[in-house]
Amino acid sequence: MPGRLEQLQRWLTRDVGIPRFDITPASSDASFRRYFRVRWDGQTRIVMDAPPAHEDCRSYIAIARALHGAGLNVPQVLEADLEQGFLLLTDLGSVQYLDVLNDASVERLYGDALDALLALQTRPDVARQAHLPPYDEALLMREMHLFRDWLLTRHLHITLDDAQLQSLEHTFAHLAQSALEQPRVPVHRDYHSRNLMLTQHNNPGILDFQDAVVGPITYDLVSLLRDCYIAWPEPRVHGWMEQYRQCALASGLLAQDDAAQFTRWFDWMGVQRHLKAAGIFARLNIRDGKPDYLKDIPRTLNYIVAASARYEELQWLHDLLRHRVLPKLQGMAA
Repeated sequence: MPGRLEQLQRWLTRDVGIPRFDITPASSDASFRRYFRVRWDGQTRIVMDAPPAHEDCRSYIAIARALHGAGLNVPQVLEADLEQGFLLLTDLGSVQYLDVLNDASVERLYGDALDALLALQTRPDVARQAHLPPYDEALLMREMHLFRDWLLTRHLHITLDDAQLQSLEHTFAHLAQSALEQPRVPVHRDYHSRNLMLTQHNNPGILDFQDAVVGPITYDLVSLLRDCYIAWPEPRVHGWMEQYRQCALASGLLAQDDAAQFTRWFDWMGVQRHLKAAGIFARLNIRDGKPDYLKDIPRTLNYIVAASARYEELQWLHDLLRHRVLPKLQGMAA
C-alpha cells in the first residue's frame, strides 16, 4: 500500500508537524491495521494506519482513554486523523511477551499480566466510559461459525451432513450458554502473549484492545493461560487459574467459592475461543494471504481436544476433531 504510506508521511509532516523523521514498519496484526515506528530528535512514537473503509479508530481512542484512566499501561493517543485513519501513539517498545516467556520468566510475567487483568475487571466504569458492547449470544455464535465456515469447509473441505451440522450447532449453543451464565466484566478479547509487551514500568504494556466488550469473566484468563502461540503444562495452567480465582473471590468478582464450576467455565470458554481462533487462522490464510498463522492451528485445536475429553456434552466435538479434523490437517502438512 505505497499510497497509504505516502499519505501517512504527509500527515506526519504537514498536520502533526514533524518535519524530518525515520519511519520503519513496527508490526502488523490479524486485521487491516499496520503500525510504523517513527523516530526523530531522539524521540520515538508509533503510527497506526487503519484504513477507514475497514477499521474505525473511534472505538480504539475511547477504549484507550478508559484503560489509561484505570491505570493500565496502554498506548496514549497523541494525534488523530479519523478521516484518513491515522493515529500517533506513545511507544510501548518492541519486546512481546512471546519473545521472552520461558520457564524462568513466566511466573513473574504472568503474575504481572494477571494483576493487570484483575485491575481491568474490577473497574466497571471502563465499560461505561468506553461504551463497550455486550458479548452476547449472537456474537458468540458468529465467532464459532468461523470454525465451521473457514476451517472445516474452506480450508479442510470437510462436509457435514444435516445431522452432523445439527450436532455442531447444539455444541455451539452449549458453549454460548456457559459463557452467558458467567459473571460479566470488561473483556479485552485478545489478551495473549503477542498483545502484551514487556515494559520497564507498569508491566505489561497492553495492545490491540479495540474489540473489547463486556462479557464472561474467564475469557481473557483463558486467552492468556491457554495461548494460541505458546503452551504450558496443564498443572501449571491450573495453578495460575486457581491463583486468579482466589483473587477474584477476594475482590468480589466471584460471588461463590465453587472451584468445579469455575474450572468448567474456564474449559468451555477456552473451547469457544479456540474454535473461533482456528477459524480466523484459516481465514487469514485464505482471504488475506497470511499463511503464517496456519502453524498455530494444531496447538489451538489440541486445546479443544484436551478440554472436550473431560465433558460428556462436548464428546461429539471431541470425536470430530480427533477422527476427521486433525488427521486431515496432518495429511495436508505431510
